[in-house]
Order: sequence, then C-alpha cells, then structure tokens
Amino acid sequence: MIIEKDNYPYKFDATVCSNCDGNCCIGESGYIWISKKEIENLALFLNISIEELGIKYLLKVGYKYSLKEKKISNNNYACIFFDLKQKKCSIYDVRPNQCRTFPFWEYFKNNVKEVQQECPAIILN
Repeated sequence: MIIEKDNYPYKFDATVCSNCDGNCCIGESGYIWISKKEIENLALFLNISIEELGIKYLLKVGYKYSLKEKKISNNNYACIFFDLKQKKCSIYDVRPNQCRTFPFWEYFKNNVKEVQQECPAIILN
C-alpha cells in the first residue's frame, strides 16, 4: 500500500515494513512522545494501571512523557516496546501518534535524504 501526503516530496510503501529491521524504532537515543490519552489506552491494552505503566515504561521529560528505550549497543537504542527478535512493535494497535505518523513528520519535508536513509519504504516523487 502506497501512502501519500500533501506537500511531502516522497511516498511511503507500507508493504516494505515487513522486510525492515525496524529502523524507525531503533537508532540514536531520542524521545517517543506519548499523550495522556495514549497513556490511558496503552495501560488498558497492557492490562496494567497507569501508575505501573509510568514506572515501568515512561520517562517524564519536563511536563511531557516519552516511552523508555532499551540500549542495544553503543549509541544504539530501541523503543522499549520493539520486539528485537520478531522485529516488530509489540503495542502496534495502540502505538503513539508519533509512531503512527512516521515518516510524514514536518522535519523530514526538508530532510528527505535523512528519512530515505532511515526508511527503505520511502519512494521519492
């Protein structure tokens, strides 16, 4: 399935994800922002309390929350919910909006080479 968004100089072939090692979930350390509503949905999905979710899986950054990461190797991290063996997201149905909207982030409009290097599903227009 090819996905297009207005004003983006590329398309996204979602079928390529099944052959990828999870490049969008692995790499340099960063933040995986999650909203209050997404936190509530994730707690329900995992069948745990919001408090337990916060302790085990969230990092408070100022007034916002990010999913924690796990260190794979030097300067290489993965989202805590990325299954390294199966190479897929273990919370895919309730993943945060940041994950849902990749690779159509405003930042990548002007950094096409960067997203193209990270994601094998990018097709230039």
